[in-house]
Amino acid sequence: MLALAATCLLLIGIYAEAAVGQPRARTAATTLMGGINVTGVAALPLSEADAAIAEAHAMHARVVRTEVPWEAMEPNAPEELEPRALAFADRLLSDAAADGIRVIMMVDNAPCWAASAPAAVMSTCRPGLPNQQAYAWPPTDPASFAAFTAFLAHRYGSELAALEVWNEPDQSNEKYLAGPHKAARYATLLRAAYPAIKQADPSVQVLGGSFVGSNGAFLRALYAEGIKGYYDGLSVHFYTLTIAALRAIREVQRSYGDSKPLWLAEFGWSSCWPHRHIEQEQGCVPARTQALNLTNSLREMARMGYVAAATVYKLKDSIGEEFGVFSSRGARKRSFAGIAAALANPLGRISRVTLRLRVSHGAVVASGSGPVGDFMGLEVFQGATLRYTAQFTLNRFNEYRLRLPSALGTSGLRVRAYQYFSGPPRATQSTI
Repeated sequence: MLALAATCLLLIGIYAEAAVGQPRARTAATTLMGGINVTGVAALPLSEADAAIAEAHAMHARVVRTEVPWEAMEPNAPEELEPRALAFADRLLSDAAADGIRVIMMVDNAPCWAASAPAAVMSTCRPGLPNQQAYAWPPTDPASFAAFTAFLAHRYGSELAALEVWNEPDQSNEKYLAGPHKAARYATLLRAAYPAIKQADPSVQVLGGSFVGSNGAFLRALYAEGIKGYYDGLSVHFYTLTIAALRAIREVQRSYGDSKPLWLAEFGWSSCWPHRHIEQEQGCVPARTQALNLTNSLREMARMGYVAAATVYKLKDSIGEEFGVFSSRGARKRSFAGIAAALANPLGRISRVTLRLRVSHGAVVASGSGPVGDFMGLEVFQGATLRYTAQFTLNRFNEYRLRLPSALGTSGLRVRAYQYFSGPPRATQSTI
């Protein structure tokens, strides 16, 4: 056996770990709630709420997610609601209910009167103005935040799919939760909000976590801060290797005896290729790839019994963000049809792995494509003997190209490639 084949044991070990998280079969009662992120609550024309829900309904969404900035709803004082923002929230929820769509309200952004920002930051905080640095700081008194979330639960109750507590507390740019001791301060918010929400309406689902890190470090820190028992589901926002990230976090949950479902509150791809290569730290893709990725990902998650919901980011492009399924001018992109197809037929076909072998400069080159979102595996056999393995990821176009070691020779080889989600039983095989 080649020295390089020593990687086989490592790869088999990795696959064995991955296989633990393989999806269980869905039943009618556990159908994925698929949907999309829509415009946030603000003092906006009510027609924008009407349009957002109509578009979500047209793509067969069962759920939409909207940001509810606390600072926009209570900018000046506790229980002093901004009437235009409240009217917009009311319209969004009533429109959604009329179309059989439920709403995830993600609540964040402390108003100036509540934020714990340093004095220098607070001196520049002005109620009602967007993008204030102070809003990212958690409230000085978590009970004030809890009271606001309880108001939302009481007002909207059964129209809600869930209330999500804050946004991306582990994000390194500190745009969403600023200040030190993030895990501890976030856990304090969650422990305050959960009982208040449940007292207002026990049926409202509470989502904790809201994190972006898929390596499990922040989740472990949250467990250490005592968040278990204070949420009905864990919210995650994964844009890179989404399927693998969900599986990895599920393994961390299991290691802590946590069986609560995952809610993928944000995921997506920006169709900014070729005029940009990177956007919001994510690789740009062509519009056709964005559409295919969303279709495949939603259908893969529909087969993952521990994922309760998945909401694509986002409905409409904005400045510097082409993640939308509508352009900034309101035209449907290819991804609209991709999402609509996946939500109408969630257990439909997923793209297969393809494989082509050719000889180049004395070695075999394996190339092909596969569905987005997970690690890929490749195995090379001579007869019944496994001689070489490789683990790899696809490029932004969902393609791969691997040059096999020349010591394997260029004939008498059987090669198979597969995505970890579906595993070797669904591998594509070719010989040379």
